[in-house]
Amino acid sequence: MKFLVSQFSYFLSDQEARRNLKALRTYLSFLVAIMLLYTVLFHVLMEHFEGQQHSWLTGFYWTLTVMSTLGFGDITFHSDVGRLFSIIVLISGVVLLLIMLPFAFIRYFYAPWLEAQLRARVPREVPHSMSGHVIIARQDAMTNNLVRKLKVANIPHCIIEKDPLVATEMRENGLHAVVGNNDDVETYHRLGVERARLLVANADDPTNTNILLTVRSVCADIPILAVAEEEDSVDIFALSGAEHPVPLKVRLGEHLATRVSVGVGSAHEVGRYNDLRIVEFLVHDTQFEDRALRETGLREKTGMNMIGIWEAGKLLPVRFDTNLSKTSVPVAIGTEAQVMKLNQMLRVASPRQHEVLVIGGGKVGRCTARALKEREVRVRLLDADPSLEAALKPYCDEVIIGNGADRETLERAGINEVSAVALTTNDDAQNIHLAVYCRRLRNDLSIVSRMTLERNIEAIYRAGADYVLGYASLGCEFVMATLLGREPVMVGEGADLFTIDVPSSLVGNSLGESGIGSQTGLVVIAVESDRGNQTNPTRDFLLEAGQRLVMLGTEPQIAVFNELFGRSA
Repeated sequence: MKFLVSQFSYFLSDQEARRNLKALRTYLSFLVAIMLLYTVLFHVLMEHFEGQQHSWLTGFYWTLTVMSTLGFGDITFHSDVGRLFSIIVLISGVVLLLIMLPFAFIRYFYAPWLEAQLRARVPREVPHSMSGHVIIARQDAMTNNLVRKLKVANIPHCIIEKDPLVATEMRENGLHAVVGNNDDVETYHRLGVERARLLVANADDPTNTNILLTVRSVCADIPILAVAEEEDSVDIFALSGAEHPVPLKVRLGEHLATRVSVGVGSAHEVGRYNDLRIVEFLVHDTQFEDRALRETGLREKTGMNMIGIWEAGKLLPVRFDTNLSKTSVPVAIGTEAQVMKLNQMLRVASPRQHEVLVIGGGKVGRCTARALKEREVRVRLLDADPSLEAALKPYCDEVIIGNGADRETLERAGINEVSAVALTTNDDAQNIHLAVYCRRLRNDLSIVSRMTLERNIEAIYRAGADYVLGYASLGCEFVMATLLGREPVMVGEGADLFTIDVPSSLVGNSLGESGIGSQTGLVVIAVESDRGNQTNPTRDFLLEAGQRLVMLGTEPQIAVFNELFGRSA
């Protein structure tokens, strides 16, 4: 009962609801006036044309039975004038009572009432007991992925959404949405911003600036990560109060450039953990191509630990009999000195000049081209917009204007000469289409691509891409790295660093006896404890209560880990 009262109060407090009720009252008043008019005319016609006397209640009763088409027939007209009047009353009753009244009731009362019920169910504040949560300024492409990672890390969250109906749908999909405006001071008071762990400003640049200034007027201490669309906005965000301004599209372009196979002999650092460097390197045009892993002598010559090999978008476990193809991307971990030894081995490469074709001259494409140019790689940039030709020239060696899906244009862009193609358009469907086309034209081509939506990643791997990096995944990694106080780690799409307390079922076992690697595929790169951190632990390392495992792997592997070993000690 109390819930219904609160819903009704909310319904009546809404300005649009009050306008709807006023319109409904106006129609009902008109309907009653018509019925009273018919009642008066009934008496006049009965008295002058039928010679009958009836009470006012009888007249109203007749009007209702005729207008509602019940037609009991106990009171009837016998004159033509009376019967014509009955026809008018009947037709108007069908229109006003049977058609217009239900429509008006549903339109002005029932539908708004249902909407009010949905609105009333969505919270407008977080519980006062909630603390250490992450506030997300809006729902976007990376929200679902980020929420999933936050749940794995047991970090609460809330997402600001101004539309209650959208917020209701979000909550049904497992997202903790809260109704409010992300530029309103009162919203952040209700979200307990002073108790929050991080604010993620992920709107457009002008809105983000407004969010930053608004939040800083409420709380000066909360860390803020702001996603910048333009590189120039980084300084503006820093001045507005963001400790972590991230030009995400710039970082996306730079990461894509490192995965382009161009024979540049160096490993790419994808993350750090204390004194360890996590790196990946391309096998194409190196001495390791078409050789088994044990034949390369990587472990013996560098001292680095191999923790995985990327093949066609999948992080495969290390097996020393694995044959390294030109599309293989091994992942290794070691110290800075060990990485330098690895780079010395990688520099034995083909002396031929490599060229890369970048398709898409947007922000990501320009940053990809710029990063490749910094590595002294010759870059051709293809875009369909002729107006961008002058703006693109500083980023590449040659600009080609035309449709990337046209064979003649691709041949003019050098598809038959380049060693790799980077697909950087902001249209996932277009990138998938181009991946299929480029792979069909040249089966030996190295293809890297960006993706915006996570659901399209599997499709573009099927289309023929060798490496894919998602905008959403990159953004999530920056958020999680900020939360956990570590460097971002971009091993690849779907792989991440996870920090999990040692389960009670593993306490007292050595790392080798635990079976973590053999049963889940996860790689333990460190063990944290209050006494200090042990990086690159050996198989004999003893697991104790209170320790935390830092593991590299995927979310499905973490799910298997939780299922096999249960909760922490």
